[in-house]
Amino acid sequence: MEGLWLIGLGAVKKVLIADHIGTVVNLSLDNLERAGSWDLWLAIFAYGLQLYLDFSGYVDVARGSALLMGINLPQNFNFPYMTTSIADFWRRWHMTLGDWLRNYLYFPLGGSRKGLFRTAMNLMIVMLIAGVWHGNTWGFVIWGGIHGLALVVHRFNHVLAQGWQPLQKFWQQPWGVAMAWAITQFLVFFSWLFFRLPEPRQYTLALQKLWGANSDLQFAQKVYVESLGMTAIQLWTLLWLLFVGMMLIYCAQRSLKLQLNWPVKLLLVPLLLFTAWQLAPRETLSYIYFDF
Repeated sequence: MEGLWLIGLGAVKKVLIADHIGTVVNLSLDNLERAGSWDLWLAIFAYGLQLYLDFSGYVDVARGSALLMGINLPQNFNFPYMTTSIADFWRRWHMTLGDWLRNYLYFPLGGSRKGLFRTAMNLMIVMLIAGVWHGNTWGFVIWGGIHGLALVVHRFNHVLAQGWQPLQKFWQQPWGVAMAWAITQFLVFFSWLFFRLPEPRQYTLALQKLWGANSDLQFAQKVYVESLGMTAIQLWTLLWLLFVGMMLIYCAQRSLKLQLNWPVKLLLVPLLLFTAWQLAPRETLSYIYFDF
């Protein structure tokens, strides 16, 4: 039952949600010359959601299929967009890759056993290698460098907070937690720009247009109204509702400890598969991580 549930859940994530979001992303980021600043920020936010739902949906289908054959594959995602630090993000995003990087790169380099500055250097080296692992273009190197630098800053902040009580208390207060979450997720989503546009010409143009750039006069009409049947504001609203929905599911599972039992899952599986089949876009996109 759990295998069928994972397959149904993965199908909804991938075909019903991620592929529709992918249409928005491709229309904007494949037309950088015509897009404005708000269009690019919308596309970056949408791509972050698409990448997560596409990849985690693929993993759900793979894990579910394996369970039907008696094989229990490891979990690979654990609500990474609900994390309040970049270190916790990497403990919950692509967890199998994170384990491999930690066990076969970070620990052999010395880990955190040889002082703070050596630890910072090890973190940066590991994340740069993670970037190159995804591709041999500068965008992936920059993406890895952003995450490496963020991990270094987080480590220095952690050491500083241990010795300075006011800073430690600040990060434990509700507003400190909210700020930590906002900073972490902004950094993660911004870094996806280099992941989606790894070629220097692409990400340079996108960076130039992130602030104060107006879109082509016909861009909004062609992309949003004619292609998608809604305005940019409506798209922003739908994406944020999706994000809020993910937060509510996280709170239900973590705070309230709510879980669906197997009879409910048995009833929902046909509905999930039928809905994904009926409401899928005309052209299903290939899994993003098949590129790697």
